Amino acid sequence: MHIVITGANGFVGKALVRRLLAGAQPFTTLTLADTVFDTPFAGAGDPRVRLVRGSIGEHAVLRDVFGMPADCVFHLASIPGGAAEANYELGLRINLEATLAMLELLRRQPHPARFVFSGSIAVYGAPLPALVDDATPMRPTLSYGAHKLVDEILIKDYSRRGWIDGRILRLPGVVARPPAPSGLLSAYMSEVFWRLAQGRPFTCPVSPQAVSWWMSAPCCIDNLLHAAALAPRQVAARRDFTLPVLRLSMAQLVDGLAQAYGAERRELVSYQPDAALEAAFGSYPPLDAAAAEAAGFRHDGSVAALIRNALSAAD
Repeated sequence: MHIVITGANGFVGKALVRRLLAGAQPFTTLTLADTVFDTPFAGAGDPRVRLVRGSIGEHAVLRDVFGMPADCVFHLASIPGGAAEANYELGLRINLEATLAMLELLRRQPHPARFVFSGSIAVYGAPLPALVDDATPMRPTLSYGAHKLVDEILIKDYSRRGWIDGRILRLPGVVARPPAPSGLLSAYMSEVFWRLAQGRPFTCPVSPQAVSWWMSAPCCIDNLLHAAALAPRQVAARRDFTLPVLRLSMAQLVDGLAQAYGAERRELVSYQPDAALEAAFGSYPPLDAAAAEAAGFRHDGSVAALIRNALSAAD
């Protein structure tokens, strides 16, 4: 089996590579590609790993990636919300044009590949309604969300025609990303884990009452692998899934970190709420993920498990 991962040098991508190399799914060749090469790839040097250098925004690079027909593709690469707003051309090239180019290359394969796409809850826009469920309209308010929604439509259409076998997962904020510039407006959602675990002060840009949707990287990988393992008949009627999440306030998360690392951790947190940031990332309503749960997708289970899983994902 030939597996392709785009975004393989990113936070979730590296975790997925490590899991596959540890035997989570059999393969013969694992092709890794991305848009940046600023850190070593997980798996570099493994004889089963094929590393394609250069940005997937370049057609020549994508042709190299898919020079060998793919059996399964995990398309994780993207330019996230804040970065895509700041550089529209880059976001368009990676988030939309590269996806379409990839689908066109897959269309010409001798057999359809399973195509697992890391979608985003950004397709719903902001503000969110009082409840998000499988019937909630998608009205993106960022270019990133608009591009992700167009990608979803294309993936469903290519799947309808039998050219690929698509599975779309709308991901929430995935934690805890190592401290580093990421272009994510929601980076504070990861920073709080590392600072309190290390006993360092943290200035929170949302209020204690701010409520968000949370998922750890290991839980995200479980869901990506589960999506790839679903039989075609299980996704024939529905290919898009908004994943189950833990819905927690910042105060609940801080309490969980204090229980894990000591009550004094609460004293390390100060709050300087940013109204715009809280409106975008700290006002999340209840989520009814019935379709995803029926298909076997899961969240972390508890605050304690979220913290344990999130901090186990470090490089």
